Order: sequence, then structure tokens, then C-alpha cells
Amino acid sequence: MSVQKASPPSSTPSEKGDQLHLEHVKTDSQSDIDFGGESSLPPPPNLTPEEEKRLWRKIDLRIMPILTLMYLCSFLDRGNIGNAKLQGLTSQLHLTGNQYNIALTMYFIPYCIFECPANLVLKRFRPSKWLPGITVVWGIVMTLMGLVKSYPQLVGVRICLGVAEAGLFPGVVYYLTLWYPRHHLQFRIGLFYGAASLAGAFSGLLAFGISFMSGTAGLLGWSWIFILEGIATVLVGILAFFVVVDFPVTASFLTPEERAFVVFKKKYDNSSVGEEEHFEMRHLSAALTDWQVWLHILIYMSIVAPLYGITLFLPTIINSFGHSPAISQLLTVPPYVFATIVLYTFAYFSDKIKMRSPFILTGLIMCLIGFSINISDAATGVKYFGTFFVVAGSYSAFPGIVAWLGNNLAGQYKRGIGMALHIGIGNFSGAFACNIYRSRDAPRFILGHAMELMFVGIGFICLPIAVISYIRINKQRDAIQKEVLERGEKNKYTNQQLREMGDRAPDFRYTL
Repeated sequence: MSVQKASPPSSTPSEKGDQLHLEHVKTDSQSDIDFGGESSLPPPPNLTPEEEKRLWRKIDLRIMPILTLMYLCSFLDRGNIGNAKLQGLTSQLHLTGNQYNIALTMYFIPYCIFECPANLVLKRFRPSKWLPGITVVWGIVMTLMGLVKSYPQLVGVRICLGVAEAGLFPGVVYYLTLWYPRHHLQFRIGLFYGAASLAGAFSGLLAFGISFMSGTAGLLGWSWIFILEGIATVLVGILAFFVVVDFPVTASFLTPEERAFVVFKKKYDNSSVGEEEHFEMRHLSAALTDWQVWLHILIYMSIVAPLYGITLFLPTIINSFGHSPAISQLLTVPPYVFATIVLYTFAYFSDKIKMRSPFILTGLIMCLIGFSINISDAATGVKYFGTFFVVAGSYSAFPGIVAWLGNNLAGQYKRGIGMALHIGIGNFSGAFACNIYRSRDAPRFILGHAMELMFVGIGFICLPIAVISYIRINKQRDAIQKEVLERGEKNKYTNQQLREMGDRAPDFRYTL
């Protein structure tokens, strides 16, 4: 590994490779701002492509397995109530009417509300304490859910679960943006979000195995699903305290030179002059007033509503085909295995070609096919085949939605706030999805499938609007920079002004 100092890029980070020489990078006194703690590190080395790959692989092996395991537990714990329903939950707690759907909904309300505040405290409380801490807390809540005796108790514990889990997903995504360059991001989000689709497969297998414990210690199978999976989550949280690291500058598993390279890479990833790191109230207003955040929320909803709808009700939908509860649990496994394969394939090629929208569109098309099959009067075997499209389409498109907005927001706190708003408000569609599959609509669930198709339609409208808008803005900035080059003018903005502008800076290019 060479320790020769890497030079700051003299060209813009344009996706099309525009060459605008920013003389102020060298001359502006504010270019010496300490980014990510770089002043405490040696000069960044020049790495060969192979050395850089080895470095990212080293980072992957340290931080991705534990994040994946934590998120597997998270998704398992929020979705296993669908499996518990088939193991006697509704009958023992005497749930009637829409009480089961209300219990599902009450998880999402605090989950959505607390996501944005959770991201604001992540850097202050440090990821190595915050993420494992909330994992232990929701694991305890999940364990206690197996002991509830009434409907009000179930609702109360679901609310507590939503509060405890709120900080994990947006926190992990924001955490990854502090480590990885933006076109390395979707594959890493895909790696840990693949745990969600694996959780769907594990959930059915675990529920099938745990069902044989029904009657042990006077508890039915649904209680043991919550208790055993909750205890497993607590153990994972305790392990995470010893494994999760904070930020690149303090990562003891890296050499000082490797830390310097990661910090340097991130400094010139979203900006030619580095990103702002300190919090100001204008970052909150910038995120709240950014058109792309609100447009992306609608695209997010178009995938998340189908995702949660199929996650929470797939066992019920398959059971309505006429299978026994045990067989229904097992039949939920193959769609999730297929979804995991598609998810990783999409994530890999999305980073490779540095585009997000084509893969999100493909996921929406798959959801359209799957729900269209299930709303029809087709044979049950054909409808089961349709569930593969729904599960794979919604799960494989999801990492792209999250990575896309993360790529297009610059400024660490604006990105953290914007992504938390994106995920928090967008997840209200999950609350909506909890109430559209009603017991009285079995076996066809026409209302539920129709409402999911409505959400998919929203995606088909909003996604092209986002792509066209990004193309138009990128072309405008290309034209302006070309004029500047032809006139031989210096850039009229200082480094500090460019940092404050973030993704509105003239040298920033939106990812499509």
C-alpha cells in the first residue's frame, strides 16, 4: 500500500464526467476545514483498484454481518404476528372485527413518528451504543408480547415495539452513508435489507417448528413465537455492543492510513469541497422544503404498502387457498427465498451501472403482475405463483428507493433528516396496508389487492416525474459549467458556500 498523499480532485463529481477545474479548492483558505476528523489522520494513501476493493471488503466483513443480523431480528419481530395469528393469537385473546388490524396499525404510528428524532441523536449517542441499545430494548418488548392476556395489552406492547424499533432502519441507512461512497451504497443496503426477505423465510420455518411447543408451560404456540424470537433479539443486541463500530476516523480495526482513505473518499464523494458536518436549523428547513424528499416519499409508499401488506398477510392469504396452518407457514418460505435472490441481483447491478430508477420500475412492474393475478379469479396455484412477483418486486425495489434519495441529498445532517422524513412518513403506508386485508374479504381479498394496485399506480406516476426532473436539472448544470469552461472563468463560489449549498451546488449531479 502506497502512502503517497492523494490529491483533491480538480474535476467535478458529475455523472457524465464534466471537467470543471475548481481553482478555489487550492486557494480558498476554508478548504482546510476538518472533515470527518481528517486532521487527526495521516495523509490518505493512493490505492490501486485491487487494494481499494480489499479495503471495502475488510469494512464489509466487519460492519455488514452484525447490521444484517440486527435487521433480520427487527423484521422478524415486527412481522411474526402474521405467523402468530395462525397459531391461536386471535382466538385466545378473543380478537373480533378489526381488532387484529388495529393492533398491527398501532405499531406503525410511533414507528413513523420517532424515526426522524432517532436519526438526529445517532451521531450524538454514537452508533456503537445507540443501535445495540435499541435492539436489546425491543427484544425485551418482543419477549413480553408472548405473555399478553388481552387485546389492550397487545396494543400497548405493539406501540412500545414501534417506539423501540423506530431508530434502527433509518439509523443504519444513515450510518452506511457515513462509511460508503454513494455508488457503493445500494449493494450494502441490499445486503442488510436482504435480511428482511430472509426474515420472511425464517419466520415461516420458525413458526412451523415452534408450533410443536404449543401447550408447553401452559402457553400456546403464538406465545412461544414471540418469547423465543424476542430472547434471540436480546442476545443479538448484546453481541452488537462488542462488534458495532462508530465512524471511520475512530475505527480501530483499520490502520490510520486506511481510515484516512475512507474519510478522503467520502469527503469528495457528494461534493468537490466536502460536506457540512455540524448541525444548524437551516438543515432541517432545507430537508423539509426540498421537492425531491416529498416526491420520493410517494415513490417509497408505492413499494412499502405492497411490502408490508404481503409481509403481514401472506400467511393468511396462503391459508385462504385451503391449506392447513402448518402447510401455510411452510409455503411462505419459497417466495421470500426468490425475493432475496432478486434483491441481491438488483442491488449489485444498480451500483454497477450507477442507476436506481430502472430497478425500482422493474419492482413496480412485478408488483403489478402479482397483484393483478391475485385479484383475478385464477386458480389457487396461479395465485400462489403471483405472490412470488409481489414479494420479489416489493423487496427488491426497496433498497433502491432508499439509496436513491441518499445519493441525491448532500450535507450530512440534511441527508440524515431527509432520509428519516422519507422513511418515517413513507412508512405510514405500512399502517394503511395493515387495514386493507380484512377477514370478511377472504378468500379473494379484492379490496386489499385493489388498494395495493392503487399504490403501485402512484409509483408509475411519480417515478418518471423524478427521473425527468433530475435529467432536466443535470442538463441545466452541465450547460452552465460548459459556459464557465469556455469563458475560462473561475468559479464564483467559495468552498464554504458550496458546502452550504449541498446538492444545490452547481457541480452536484443527481443520480438517476
